[in-house]
Amino acid sequence: MIIKRLQLKDFRNYPSLDLSFSDGINILYGDNAQGKTNVLEAVYMLATTKSHRGARDKEVVRFGCEEGHIRAEIFRDDATWRVDMHLQSRRSKGIAIDGQRLKKASDLVGRIPTVFFSPEDLAIVKEGPAERRRFIDMELCQLDASYLYNLSRYNRVIQQRNKLLKDIYEHPEQKPLLEVHDRQLSVYGREIIRFRKIFLDQVAEIIAPIHDKLTGGKEKLQLAYEPHVTEDKLEDALAAARDRDVILKQTTVGPHRDDFAFYVTREDTGSDKVDIRRFGSQGQQRTASLSLKLAEIEIVKKSKKENPILLLDDVLSELDGGRQRALLSEIGGIQTIITCTGYDEFVESRLTIDRLLHVTDGKIEEVKE
Repeated sequence: MIIKRLQLKDFRNYPSLDLSFSDGINILYGDNAQGKTNVLEAVYMLATTKSHRGARDKEVVRFGCEEGHIRAEIFRDDATWRVDMHLQSRRSKGIAIDGQRLKKASDLVGRIPTVFFSPEDLAIVKEGPAERRRFIDMELCQLDASYLYNLSRYNRVIQQRNKLLKDIYEHPEQKPLLEVHDRQLSVYGREIIRFRKIFLDQVAEIIAPIHDKLTGGKEKLQLAYEPHVTEDKLEDALAAARDRDVILKQTTVGPHRDDFAFYVTREDTGSDKVDIRRFGSQGQQRTASLSLKLAEIEIVKKSKKENPILLLDDVLSELDGGRQRALLSEIGGIQTIITCTGYDEFVESRLTIDRLLHVTDGKIEEVKE
C-alpha cells in the first residue's frame, strides 16, 4: 500500500497543495503551526473518513470557505487508483473512487490501511477507558467491515435509546418501547464483544515479544479484555438496568463501557503482576503504549497481507533513544510519513531519508540533501 500523490484544496491552512511521496521514508519538518500535521490528518481521513483530532468536516475546511477537497493516488496490487473526498461545511462528505461515487462514506474504511502514531497515543495506557475503546474501534473498523457495520448500528441504537430514556422521564407510558431497543442492542452488542475478544487475544500474542524486546526481557506484559458485560448476559443486563437508566437518562450497560487492562510482571523481582493503568510508572506506561502501536503495525500486516501506511506525528521527540531505535527499526519496507521540527535526529540515527520536505505556512518544498 503506497500513497503516491496527495492533493489538497481549501483544507485546513492549505489553499492548494500538490505533493508526491516516496514509497520509503518521507519527512515533513518545520516550525510548529505551519501545517505539518494537517498533511497527516488528510491522509488519515482518506483511511478512516474521520479526523484523528475528532474535528468535524466544517472544521477542516479552510476558514472562510464552504468546501474543501482531499485527492490522492493510491498504488495497490500493481494498480493505481484515485480517491476523491469532497468536504462540505453544511452537508455530509462525498467520496468517489476512480470517479465512481460511493453510496456511503464508510465504504471507504479499510481500503487504505493506515497506522497513526502521535504523542497523545503514548498516554493511551494511563488515560481513561474511552481512549482504549477508541483504539480498538478504529483498528477493528479498518480490519473488518462487519465490525464497522455492527458498531455503527449499535451507536445509532444507543442514541435512540438515550433519547427515549429522556422522553420516558416525562412520559412513563413509553417505557415498554425500551424492550425493542434492547433487543437490537443485544444483537449488535454481542458481535462487538465477540470481535473485541478475538482482536485483543491477537494483540496479546503479538505484543508480548515486542514488549519483552523493548524492556530487555526485564518485564512481561499481558493484556486482558474487561467487557462491561459478557455476550450471554447482555440482554438480561439491559433489562435489569432499565429503571436506573430512566433515572439517569442514559444507557449504563453494554460494550460502550468496555475496557482492557495492561499487566506487567518484573522478571528480576518475581513480583506479582501490576495493573500499570493505575499503578505503573510513566516509563512503564509509555513503553506499553509504544508496544501497542508496534503490535498494531504487525496486526495490519497479518490481517491485510500488506504493509500499512505509517504516520508518525512528532512522536520521536517524545521518545528516549532506546524507544526511538525500537520504533525506527520496525519501519523498514513501510511507507512512512514523519513530522518533526528538525531532522538532525534522523541523520544521527543513520535512517535513510527518501524525501525531505520543508513546511512553511501552508507551503511545502522539497529539500535536496
